[in-house]
Amino acid sequence: MACSFFSIPSLSFRRPAKNFLYFQSYSFNPSPRLQFDSRSRDFRIAAAAEASVFPYPQINVDYLEKEFSGHGVNFSGIGNSCVVKMELENGSVATLILPSGLITSYKARMWHGGTVETLHTLVSEGEDGASIIQGGVSLAFKCTTADEVPWFPTSWALHSVRGCPKNHIEIELINADSQDMIQIKYIVTLQPDLLSSKLVIENLQTSSSLRLIGSVMSHLRVSTPDATYAVGLEGSDFFTQPPLPAEFVIIPPDFEERRSPGSRKSWAQTMVNSLFSGWVSKNGIAAGGTESSKKGSGEMVGEETDNYKQLSHRLSRIYTSAPRSFTVLDRVSTSSEPLPTPHTFTHKETKSGKSMPVRLQMKSGRRNSIVVGREGFDELYMFSPGAEYEFYGKYSYVCIGQSAMLEPIVVGPREVWKGGLRLHNPNL
Repeated sequence: MACSFFSIPSLSFRRPAKNFLYFQSYSFNPSPRLQFDSRSRDFRIAAAAEASVFPYPQINVDYLEKEFSGHGVNFSGIGNSCVVKMELENGSVATLILPSGLITSYKARMWHGGTVETLHTLVSEGEDGASIIQGGVSLAFKCTTADEVPWFPTSWALHSVRGCPKNHIEIELINADSQDMIQIKYIVTLQPDLLSSKLVIENLQTSSSLRLIGSVMSHLRVSTPDATYAVGLEGSDFFTQPPLPAEFVIIPPDFEERRSPGSRKSWAQTMVNSLFSGWVSKNGIAAGGTESSKKGSGEMVGEETDNYKQLSHRLSRIYTSAPRSFTVLDRVSTSSEPLPTPHTFTHKETKSGKSMPVRLQMKSGRRNSIVVGREGFDELYMFSPGAEYEFYGKYSYVCIGQSAMLEPIVVGPREVWKGGLRLHNPNL
């Protein structure tokens, strides 16, 4: 499991105001019935939530249904957590978990009349035996005020539900620090062809600025990174950086072992140092688009030269001048037979009667795509685990984040900043 530098052991909150439901951070306890089978995704997520250890009062699902029902939203109490389901009349469905705010599912309506899951969520076993839910769409942020004391918004309260099943459904979550200096709204909106995740950050201080560092992360489900392309990034400057080890980000356990053999420094340690001292500056981008190494950092900078970039190789980078939207294209197989892994071989008989191994190739065919858009953020984070893993397996995803990692976002006194992520479905 990837370690988290964005989570803290406990949080203290002020007394809840009327109609506000505040929750605490929680961890998942192992269940003997939990099976880590990629074919039972929804069941595994529910089982992990049901097995959670939650030392605080149970969420009142009946109250949520009474107060917020009638907008295409329903609430399910699983253990001591709450699953919120948003469903439109056209069949599009999104699911999130309280109090973490993790969006675990976005089933988009397709041209053929059915729906396809666009998000990748993984249930795995942690080092202490606990069941961990990762992936989906999540927030990983650190807020710092003038006193340099960081605050991590990790636990969310339901504030309002608006809209109707025909046009759109909007859920607003809210979070505030214990000193009432920062208030954050997290708005998740489901439309017939769109899922958006938006932040509204208000600095309530009268004389001090707020510094924000972090990312809105999305794990997009694909058949394999080998069949996945990022379309529209040509000419964008980028920095090669370690993968972001946030709480819900999926990083293969052997990713560090298979990285380029030039550096011996731990990727996790690099992230710790960079997170608190500032990542490499944008001023280090090489002029003229040639790749170079920033002196003393070992981080590669350059310009994207491929407008149809295949994500088959391991990749972790931040684009600093990417367009506000681009397309992630998955060329999936039309074959009814199970897809082979990249290292699967069959045997073919030659003219001489001898049997020789032949590597199976994935057939090209139907295409699924998602248009990823951003608002407010200047940086685009992209991570691919590479194509070394099995098709439609636990690492069949690419991670796209709208981020502020190289340079923090500064929110002045009494100012409001807005930013977020959009996942547009063009397959209707």
